[in-house]
Amino acid sequence: MVVQEAAARLYEAERSKESIQPLTETYPGISVDDAYHTQLELIRRKVEDGAIIVGKKIGATSKAIQNMFGVEQPDYGHLLNDMMHVEGEVISLENFIQPKVEFEIAFKLKKDLKGPNVTVMDVIEATDYIAPAIEIIDSRIGDWKIAFEDTVADNGSSAAAVIGGKPTSLDGIDLAHIGMVAYKNGEMIDSGAGAAVLGSPLRSVAWLANSLGKYDVSLKAGEIILSGALTGALEAADQDTFTAEFDHIGSISVTFKR
Repeated sequence: MVVQEAAARLYEAERSKESIQPLTETYPGISVDDAYHTQLELIRRKVEDGAIIVGKKIGATSKAIQNMFGVEQPDYGHLLNDMMHVEGEVISLENFIQPKVEFEIAFKLKKDLKGPNVTVMDVIEATDYIAPAIEIIDSRIGDWKIAFEDTVADNGSSAAAVIGGKPTSLDGIDLAHIGMVAYKNGEMIDSGAGAAVLGSPLRSVAWLANSLGKYDVSLKAGEIILSGALTGALEAADQDTFTAEFDHIGSISVTFKR
């Protein structure tokens, strides 16, 4: 009952752009397992309404994000076709409730990955290419007042993603030490490296495959995988332009308008 009700509440909040109270307050006994089943039910409803699953995202992989939202472990969510944007597209803030941006490395898979026992070498062999990405996160929970179960149920607080246009082979790239500098409206605001993401984005993708395996969900060939934020999340407002410049794999930018 909790799973069905919680999924319905989240779906309506997203459609109406009106946030709801934390699920952990409405359903005090909600467990992490309940939360993941709520996410799966939410995605099932969206697919039933015509959405297509095109990838997965990993959240709360860095200490910066965990500290920001008061969580202590990574989570994950699904990427749907109506969440995806191309670089250079101006994105309307009307699509969101309280959006923030995160800078990440995206993986395009050429082989399926399904846990348990997926290794970093398996991830390397399954990767077609990597590219710079910006994830737009949003919470259907009011004022980002989230516990871990809230963000898990809410599809990992995911809302949209922008994938850069420079696909790059993994050959010769040390993802743990890849550097990134972030800019807001032309001003440098943060920097990070791949090691912030569970030690390496490769380890992050392996963790995701193994975690999803518990729910009989696999990462599929052709899917995009967002491997986690290299820095903290930044609030997005009208006329803001965010740019991230990554060593070796290029840059990506996004502009928001009301």
